Amino acid sequence: MTINIKGAPNYYVCEDNILESLPARLSELNWTNGLLIHGDASWKAASPFLDPIDLPVKRIAYNGQCTHAEAARLAGIAAGEAAQFIIGVGGGKVLDTAKAAANDAGLPVILIPTIVSNCSPWASLSVFYDEEGNFAEYTVFPRSTFMLLVEPKLLLTTPTPYLIAGIGDTLAKWYEADALTEKMTDQPLAVQIARNAAKLCRDILIAEGDAAICSLQNKQADNAFLRVAETIIMAGGMVGGFGDAYGRIAGAHSIHNGLTRLSETHEQLHGNKVAYGILVQLALEDKFEEILTLLPIYRKLGLPTILNELGVKENVDKAMKIAADGAVAPGESIHFMHVSSSEQVVDAMQSVETFVAANQGVTQ
Repeated sequence: MTINIKGAPNYYVCEDNILESLPARLSELNWTNGLLIHGDASWKAASPFLDPIDLPVKRIAYNGQCTHAEAARLAGIAAGEAAQFIIGVGGGKVLDTAKAAANDAGLPVILIPTIVSNCSPWASLSVFYDEEGNFAEYTVFPRSTFMLLVEPKLLLTTPTPYLIAGIGDTLAKWYEADALTEKMTDQPLAVQIARNAAKLCRDILIAEGDAAICSLQNKQADNAFLRVAETIIMAGGMVGGFGDAYGRIAGAHSIHNGLTRLSETHEQLHGNKVAYGILVQLALEDKFEEILTLLPIYRKLGLPTILNELGVKENVDKAMKIAADGAVAPGESIHFMHVSSSEQVVDAMQSVETFVAANQGVTQ
């Protein structure tokens, strides 16, 4: 398989007050007219940093969901405004929408994340949903993000549950990349880079995730917080950026996608569902010792280990079947693990429930 490498944005900086330099950077490029896309909550967080800055943009809120229709709508507005660039300000769905709109419009995109929850700021792809919030597909774009500016003080506005979910989502980088590549006897250098980045994700988040959560709660952008933030954004994005299909998604994200078919999980953050998906993937691989390693970490961080903790409290057997059917739908990445039947996934989900119940007292 050809590996298409989009390892990084064209330009990336993470430092205090970096946003103050944005007008000068736009001027250097002779860009005088752009579209700034944001969400309601994200603009509330970002406006104290961006309102004092004179940006040549028309500001518009997205509709709350990353859909193809919304990307096309915003691309049309950009065309109507004769925009030279698009800026995305917000969390994963806002940034994915901005990337998709920029791709549709053929414009460069500048991303300013307001929360630490996933690698969307780094990754050259968008995850699309339908209007009801069900996963539809993800699309890899031909161009990388033009500019990524991370203001640490802005990231400190991240609600704690989003950072926890971001840790869960990024832990999956190792487990999915490992499932996709561990049996490759002659790994290309790009795959080795992706695996090393994925291993960094696991090791740093397990070692410093709890400290980063404490730093966030204390509003301190200290070393632990910044290392975890850049692990989620940068190292997480490098896994797929260098590994391509060998570093993007496998079983854990397919389980997430299946879970989106359950209305009870729609209020759950993406990373929480992915974190649960890691456990199901490990059960499919018969790696229960690794589940045992993760259980105390999940409990300490507050990540879900069973369906009840994802809001699925009734008709659990039926819910498992619905989620499993979704997880093995045509085109799902779980097929890379040679898992093709819904029954396999249901068995793994049931095994996780039983294993977690039998190891409730495990603390380390």
